[in-house]
Amino acid sequence: METVNKRNAGTELSDVLGSQGDSLTVGMKLCPEQAKAYNDILYCRTPKMGSHSLSCDSCGTVKVCYNSCRNRHCPKCQYVKQLLWVEKLKCRLLPVRYFHVVFTVPEFLKPLFYLNQRECYGMLFSSSALSVKKAASNPAFLGVESGCLSVLHTWGQALNYHPHIHMLVPAGGPDPDHMEWVAANKKFFVPVKALSQIFRGIFMEKLLFALQANQLRVPEKQKDLFAAMGLLKKEAYSKFWHVYIKKTFKGAGQVVSYLGRYTHRVAISNSRIVGVQGRTVRFRWKDYRDNKSKIMELPCAEFIRRFMQHVLPNGFYKIRYYGIMSSANSKTKMEDCFRLLGIRRFISFYEGLSTYEILEEILGQDPFRCTCCNRGKMVYGLAEGKGKEP
Repeated sequence: METVNKRNAGTELSDVLGSQGDSLTVGMKLCPEQAKAYNDILYCRTPKMGSHSLSCDSCGTVKVCYNSCRNRHCPKCQYVKQLLWVEKLKCRLLPVRYFHVVFTVPEFLKPLFYLNQRECYGMLFSSSALSVKKAASNPAFLGVESGCLSVLHTWGQALNYHPHIHMLVPAGGPDPDHMEWVAANKKFFVPVKALSQIFRGIFMEKLLFALQANQLRVPEKQKDLFAAMGLLKKEAYSKFWHVYIKKTFKGAGQVVSYLGRYTHRVAISNSRIVGVQGRTVRFRWKDYRDNKSKIMELPCAEFIRRFMQHVLPNGFYKIRYYGIMSSANSKTKMEDCFRLLGIRRFISFYEGLSTYEILEEILGQDPFRCTCCNRGKMVYGLAEGKGKEP
C-alpha cells in the first residue's frame, strides 16, 4: 500500500503555522472561526485530516490519500473551486465591456469593522452596490438599470487589515422599459468623486442607524467618537472615501480570466512565502508606492496574527451579485439583457459531467490513472467488490 500526497517544493503556510508549535499561539486570542482555520490549514493533507483509499481496477494497487481540509482560507484548497466557479460564471456574464471599481473605507473605521465584521462587511457590500445602482439609474449619468459582481478582500499586500470591495460593473444596461441596451462611453458613467460622495452618504446613513439601534460594538478607544453623532459625521465627511476605477475589460473573456486569478484568493498564497528561519518568516509583497516587488521579514507570531485577521465569519459570503446580475433576476432581467444584445446565453461545458470527468478536463489528463500498470483507473470501493468513480 502506497501513501501519496503531493505538495509544492517550497515553504507553505502550514509550515509557518507549525514552525514553533503551540508557543506561537500563546497569548493570541483566536475566535472559533480563526481556531478552526488555523487547525485546518496546519493539518491539511496530513494524517490528522483522515484519509481515503483508491484501488486500481486493473492491477489492484492500493494508494492512500490524506484528505484536504476544504477550508476557504487554505491556499491549497481553492484551485478546483476557483475553476468551477469561473466556468459557472461564464453562463451569467454579459458579453460587454466591464468596469473594475474598488471601494474602500477611511482608516478610522477599521477598528469598528474588525469588531463587527459580519455587520460592517454587510454594510460595505450593500452600500457600494446601492451607490452604483443610484449612479447608473440617474438620467444625468446613464439612466439604466445596472448590476454588479462584488468581491470582499480584507488584506493589503503586507497582510495589513484593509477591508475593501472589488466590483465588476457592466459598461451599460437596459433602459427603464427594457426596450434598448444603452452602452456607456469609454469612461465610467459617473465621475469618480460623485460616486465616492454617493457611497459615503449611503454608508454613513446605514452606520448611524446601526449605532443608534445598538447593533454594533464600539472600540474602547473610540467610544467618545461614536457616542457623539455630530463628531462622527464631522470626522467621516472630512475624510476622502477612496473609490478607484481601473481600466475597463473589453469583454467577458478578459473578465473571466481576471476573476479566475482574483476572486478565490486567500490573504497570502504559498508561492509568496520565501521561507521560515528560526522565529521569522520572509515573504514577497508588492509595494504600490513604487510598484516594485519586495521581501518582508516578520516574526512568525506577527505573521500569523496578521493572517488570522482575514478569517471571515462562519457562513459569510464574500462574493455577491446585485441588480441585473443577481440570482433572483437570472431568469428574467438577465434574459432580457441577452435578448437586447442579440446574444444567446452560454451553457456550461461542465453541465451534466461527473466530478471525475470535470477533474479530468481541468487537469488536462486522467488524474486517477494507475501509475503502476498505466491501464487501470484508481477507484473507490473495490474492497467490497464494486468499483466506484470519485
